[in-house]
Amino acid sequence: TDWRHALDGCGAVVHLAARVHVMNDDAHDLLALYRATNTDATHNLARQAAQAGVKRFVFVSSIKVNGEGRDAPYRETDAPAPEDAYAISKWEAEQGLWRIAQETGLEVVILRPPLVYGPGVKANFRRLLDTVARGWPLPLGAIENRRSLLYLGNFVDAIRACVEHPAAAGQTFLIDDGQPVSTPELIRAVAHAMGRPARLLVVPVGVLELAGAMLGKRAAVTRLTGSLWLDSSLICTRLGWAPPYTLRQGLDATVAAFRRG
Repeated sequence: TDWRHALDGCGAVVHLAARVHVMNDDAHDLLALYRATNTDATHNLARQAAQAGVKRFVFVSSIKVNGEGRDAPYRETDAPAPEDAYAISKWEAEQGLWRIAQETGLEVVILRPPLVYGPGVKANFRRLLDTVARGWPLPLGAIENRRSLLYLGNFVDAIRACVEHPAAAGQTFLIDDGQPVSTPELIRAVAHAMGRPARLLVVPVGVLELAGAMLGKRAAVTRLTGSLWLDSSLICTRLGWAPPYTLRQGLDATVAAFRRG
């Protein structure tokens, strides 16, 4: 794509576009499909931005570059451990951006968010809202994990800080709401925002994992039972940033929009 007209007069570019899902998971070369958009197209845009005189390029990557979860928080200093094609393509995009920055002087800032929620949220978070709204019981009461989330309003504010703050240049930041929650805690918070009871059944995690394996849903169960949390203190100390919205405020706004349809 020729971005010259869009880049004319721009001081900064915030790049959020990405291929996230491939409907045909049986594609011959799945990684190539992700690389075409998430890696190659990102590098193309960054090079054109540098040629157009853009000063700063903020790239939204993913916490999946760090890995798929563990029992300790991820930090920027951890060795990347991307596992799937999406995460690999994002990690390769990051590496290429640092090379472009070195070659051209473009100021690159990389953000690695976890799951983002807010008005209009879709996919698994939307299904959670539907389930709680309908009052269906969930067999997740025994889970003791830690998951980081990022409210859209906090995400936008962090991006603004990375566009404007001089100290953001050349940095990679992990960002979240600053308060990881367990899966049961999240369900209770969503239920509270809806004014409904949280119908949680206490089922041993081992039973859930066995059921997931038998039904071919092992990855989905792992996302519910496992931990994936991060330490976002670097962006707070380096840029003086703090999430302007709490988890409760973010969920209230999300539920309000969900009710409006």
